[in-house]
Amino acid sequence: MTTTADVDPLVARMRPFGTTIFAEMSALAVRTGAVNLGQGFPDTDGPPEMLAAAAEALRTGQNQYPPGPGIPALRAAVAAHQRRFWGLEYDPDGEIVVTAGATEAVAAAILGLCEPGDEVVCFEPYYDSYAASIALAGAVRRPVTLRPAADGRYAFDPAALRAAFGPRTRLVLLNSPHNPTGKVFTPAELALIAELCREHGAYAVTDEVYEHLVFTDAASGHLPLATLPGMRERTLRISSAGKTFSCTGWKVGWVSGPAALVSAVLRVKQFLTFVNAAPLQPAVAVALALPDDYFADFRAGMQARRDQLVAGLAEAGFQVLAPEGTYFVTADVTALGGRDGVEFCRSLPERCGVVAVPTQVFYDDAEAGRRLVRFAFCKRPEVLTEAVTRLRGLPANAAG
Repeated sequence: MTTTADVDPLVARMRPFGTTIFAEMSALAVRTGAVNLGQGFPDTDGPPEMLAAAAEALRTGQNQYPPGPGIPALRAAVAAHQRRFWGLEYDPDGEIVVTAGATEAVAAAILGLCEPGDEVVCFEPYYDSYAASIALAGAVRRPVTLRPAADGRYAFDPAALRAAFGPRTRLVLLNSPHNPTGKVFTPAELALIAELCREHGAYAVTDEVYEHLVFTDAASGHLPLATLPGMRERTLRISSAGKTFSCTGWKVGWVSGPAALVSAVLRVKQFLTFVNAAPLQPAVAVALALPDDYFADFRAGMQARRDQLVAGLAEAGFQVLAPEGTYFVTADVTALGGRDGVEFCRSLPERCGVVAVPTQVFYDDAEAGRRLVRFAFCKRPEVLTEAVTRLRGLPANAAG
């Protein structure tokens, strides 16, 4: 006889999603004492002006529910920041809403815009929450695969992108700079995406949390899709404080766009977290107004760490795909005898005391990323040095 205990109570659309790879690998790092280059969080705090503003807000009673769209000062700071860096104009009252990080923003956008059966075009490999959010909405993902090109940069087949669009296409989910590949989409690629959105009447949801982490040797700088002709009125632009200001645990993000689209996000968000991070919102407003030197120094420091890890991984025997932006380096494990990234990463802590993340879990087409792994370089230089020292012992060991 079958009992309720024998039946998985989880709804069918969420059964493919187990414990995230980040949780698994971080737990492995704790258990083995390994250097954790798996999950993308810094090991230093953000700018002191921001931290002081948060402490002041805590002390002065800013600890109750903030307004649903976010405090006025933060919405105004987001608007000023986007005008300053990207030339985009948004009304703080109606075209910006504060969210519990970019992850909630993506989920609320998809849930607010997609009916069951609608299709979402996205680029794989993709951050794992994308697939889960699409599934929660009952929508269908249409992945377009990014592959390393001859110049070592990732690219997609334009014909494959055109083929992914159809009569049920509701939106395009775009992450640039892109996690996990570090790709920065070029103006020509963005123009094609914009053309297809206009042709099919599709919306765009753009995850731009790494907007200030485009390195000086990238093929092009960061260009928000919303700046292209006809795209502001059909684009929800997402960013957050976590990456730019090294405060990933604060979970303060925002969505900008035309009022009707932002309203759809807010109507969903109010039944997810309702509101969030009251005393941290004024601190993020302070951070967004920091002088240009902060953003330039932040990028330069992260680029130096990227170069340090890229060089170290190459010395250890990996085939490295140097990123144009973000926190992450992708490497091929084939030269070290690796055949499967998941097996390689699960064995790596015991073999040399370092944790990475297998990239194949971010693909629908797992074979496209079977031998790729991702390392995070948003760590102190001495931590990267220790990790590289440990990884240099790999060639002498049996591969995972």
